[in-house]
Amino acid sequence: MPTSSGPQARPARVLGTVDAVAIGAGAMLGAGVFTVFAPAALGAGAWLPVAVIIAGTVAYCNAVSSARLAARHPESGGAYVYGRERLGELWGYLAGWSFVVGKIASCAAMALTFAAYLLPGWEKPVAVAALLVIAALDYRGIRRSTLVVKVLVVLVLAVLAAAVAAMVLSGRLAAVAQVEGLGPWPGSFGVLGAAGMVFFAFAGYARVATLGGEVRDPETTIPRAINLSLAGVLVLYLVIGTGLLIVLGRERLSTTDTPMVDAVQVAGFPWLAPVVVAGAAMASLGALLSLVLGVSRTTAAMAADGHLPRSLAVVHERFGVPHRAELLVAALVAVLVLFTDLRGAIAFSAFGVLVYYAITNASALRLGADEPRPPLVVPLTGLVGCVVLACSLPLPAVITGMAVLALGAGLWWLRELFALRF
Repeated sequence: MPTSSGPQARPARVLGTVDAVAIGAGAMLGAGVFTVFAPAALGAGAWLPVAVIIAGTVAYCNAVSSARLAARHPESGGAYVYGRERLGELWGYLAGWSFVVGKIASCAAMALTFAAYLLPGWEKPVAVAALLVIAALDYRGIRRSTLVVKVLVVLVLAVLAAAVAAMVLSGRLAAVAQVEGLGPWPGSFGVLGAAGMVFFAFAGYARVATLGGEVRDPETTIPRAINLSLAGVLVLYLVIGTGLLIVLGRERLSTTDTPMVDAVQVAGFPWLAPVVVAGAAMASLGALLSLVLGVSRTTAAMAADGHLPRSLAVVHERFGVPHRAELLVAALVAVLVLFTDLRGAIAFSAFGVLVYYAITNASALRLGADEPRPPLVVPLTGLVGCVVLACSLPLPAVITGMAVLALGAGLWWLRELFALRF
């Protein structure tokens, strides 16, 4: 999220609908689909598909609000810009702060997912090693092109299709009524907390909304790409989540960090396990590469605006990247990897991102009648949904998230009180 101050170069409008849909789907089909259904099943049980639908609905509202705001504020920065322009500087700052801390947790979750699938039992050292490699690539200015995104989407979809086929051929889907773990309504907090966890797997959908300057006919292409990518991913998540619940049962699904591998093994296709491991590795490393890059750019943008130490905005003379911000982000992710587990990282990430999109929806509510304002129900549903899902997450994640959010607000207040500019 580069700084919004000053003139910005206008990118060429070269992306069509297929490109935009691929970018949106690629942003969502990361490590989340390989791991998030396990902690979600713990709270929702057999009601997991309902949690997926709730998460998808909130994600859709967030994406529409983001798209309308991006059309009105065609600057890089997302809710960091929207909150500042529509709600005030504090809210823009809190949006950026929430994005950074939430996505740092996402980076940890991606690294831990990669390690859990690749070398179970050695998750932390393998995750740190993967992070160091990715940080080194980002440090040298390595970026994911649209072609790479398309290739990764196709490969991950192929792996997921193979896993779904294995679950169908297992014959267990025909015995839905006998699934282990079916039981009574788990309570609103159980389902809503699960929806908050599943929301982590949808994170990335708004990437389409930020492509206004890069797509052909953005007024038509962006809404269409949002609808197609979100609808496709929602159906895919429903199929996978339901299949995992039926094949593994709630008890086994809620206690594993590698549900896809367990599912193909229980289904009677153990030879597919290495294929699933490869798919999870590609998805998690691809997402980690983009996340480290994006979070470091956001950190550099906030530093350039004076919200963080300005030294973090320094750009490397040779590689053209904010290398200090990247090193700081990599170090923070490594610390988080060492001191948390996969489920904790997912929950904390979901909290930070939900706060970010709550500010986005609140900003969309301030759009005027002469602006590209969405129907009132969309940002209102998105705002209420984000707040409810964030508060329904596991209590440790909510408490930690609130504390980190308060820390960010306290730093902003001190900066304003003493006119600090770092």
